[in-house]
Amino acid sequence: MSTSEAPLAGRVAYVTGAARGQGRSHCVRLARAGADIVAIDACAPVADHNGYPAATQEDLAETVALVEAEGRKILAAEVDVRDAAGQRRVVADAVEQFGRLDIVVANAGVLNWGRLWEIPAQQWQDILDINLTGVFNTVQAVVPPMIEAGNGGSIITISSAAGVKAVPGCGHYCASKFGVVGLTNALAVELGEFGIRVNSIHPYGTDTPMGNDLSMYQLLQDHPHYIHSFSPGALPTDSLIAPSDISDIVVWLAGDASALVTAAQVPADKGYLKV
Repeated sequence: MSTSEAPLAGRVAYVTGAARGQGRSHCVRLARAGADIVAIDACAPVADHNGYPAATQEDLAETVALVEAEGRKILAAEVDVRDAAGQRRVVADAVEQFGRLDIVVANAGVLNWGRLWEIPAQQWQDILDINLTGVFNTVQAVVPPMIEAGNGGSIITISSAAGVKAVPGCGHYCASKFGVVGLTNALAVELGEFGIRVNSIHPYGTDTPMGNDLSMYQLLQDHPHYIHSFSPGALPTDSLIAPSDISDIVVWLAGDASALVTAAQVPADKGYLKV
């Protein structure tokens, strides 16, 4: 396979929330581009107020099979991103097994619904702990070995269109995803001297279990004027965005074609943020 066919050959990618949805898609696309994969997922319920089922061990096993079908190696572990020590252990195992770490996709996240002054404190805390502190834990686990290796690299955080343009009914989620942007930009400045780039991606309406959460409709039924905040984008929006379309952006940010791009917020929203 040529370099053009496998632009990430010889590199190793660490992906959180890898059991299904965007995370699985990112693992498969990175593997197809030549990278070996390190994949983690909690594979268990993580937030009581989620309106969609949790990922399972079987989901993570399917991700492993799909990566191996691409001819790449994969190290997978059941670890919650809130488990800082667990993430450090997996990263240490990955470096021991593969000898390096080049790409990080901080993808794990959850979404649930409710107005800010009505949600219980635990609902707020779960979202912040998973979506923002989980990324912080990932950063603390991956950055030291990346710096020590001296190979540069690319860290990609998965924020949301709601991390740029807040929407009603999920202010706790918006707060967490705006926080990911601040973390991303600060980290890009701090890691620039080591040749490590850091960028965030901002999807909108993605075809995943989270994106298909039907409990959103109850919120809109209770507060119908909220629907105006969830407008379509400039491009046709007949369906939710395929995770693979976002994975194309992940692969680009992971590779040398985006060598000049850091501290950027890359939209994956069909123009929603501008119209």
